[in-house]
Amino acid sequence: MPQRSVLVVLFDGVQSLDVSGPVEVFAGAENHTPGTYRVRTASLDGAPVRTSSGLTLLPDATLAETPRPHTLLVPGGQGTRTPDPRLTGWLREHGPRARRLVSVCTGAILLAEAGLLDGRRATTHWAYCDRLARDHPAIDVDPAPIYIRDGQVSTSAGVTSGIDLALALVEEDLDREAALTVARHLVVFLRRPGNQAQFSAQLAAQTAQREPLREVQQWITEHPAGDLSVESLAERARLSPRHFARAFRTETGMTPGRYVDRVRLEHARRLLEDTGDGVEEISRASGYGTPEAMRRAFLKALGASPAEYRRRFHPAPAH
Repeated sequence: MPQRSVLVVLFDGVQSLDVSGPVEVFAGAENHTPGTYRVRTASLDGAPVRTSSGLTLLPDATLAETPRPHTLLVPGGQGTRTPDPRLTGWLREHGPRARRLVSVCTGAILLAEAGLLDGRRATTHWAYCDRLARDHPAIDVDPAPIYIRDGQVSTSAGVTSGIDLALALVEEDLDREAALTVARHLVVFLRRPGNQAQFSAQLAAQTAQREPLREVQQWITEHPAGDLSVESLAERARLSPRHFARAFRTETGMTPGRYVDRVRLEHARRLLEDTGDGVEEISRASGYGTPEAMRRAFLKALGASPAEYRRRFHPAPAH
């Protein structure tokens, strides 16, 4: 198996976790299967860079003296707000030469400035998706997924999603067992699928200020198969149904029904991704009651049936 070189671009204001997260994944894979990855870092002039959190990183080399890498990884951070034209110029010239081009968080902005995302589907940190779409209309920006792979170019959302993308690359390069071993060592999930939303149901909604409503939010998450009618939830919050529905929407930004729908969909997706449970069992465990009800919910929200959704993450082995 040929060794894959990974070059990580460094610059002042880089987000340290955008660098260290993927680097730890590739280093872990190298420890698992020696001879598979060689990771190097480089900056424009080879001088130490200061991360957005104040850490100092010492590059291995200057970008000019690095050979063409198999994987070129561009992290994000505050330094992407006003991109250095020398850096985007280097990326414009050398990015297409890499076998695989990867960005983490707002590293996508650097790739965009270099013209490397035109005509492609891409993502970045949710807070910068509007800017990316506005400044670069030739890019199909999708703010929802935690990472997107479009040919040899992969872009990921905020910070820790770079770890998810790196694990996916290791699984592709080596195998699932290698990626699983690395994930276990790092104590992270293997692996959040790329089209998992940047926000879970709990993050998409605001946290209610009043304790009874916060307790109801938590109870919904822990009991997706329970009685989650407005009447039942209102009783748990010790409010009238009308008062509860109004207060819940005011404090969380969505209706109780919408919140329940998101929690149930997220629960079902995780079971489809991570278990071998049947669709009927998952539909009951997620509060849908019947496979048909879950199928309608999946088609409406995701444009795919539960069976089709599962096949995306567990494709049949090639013969």
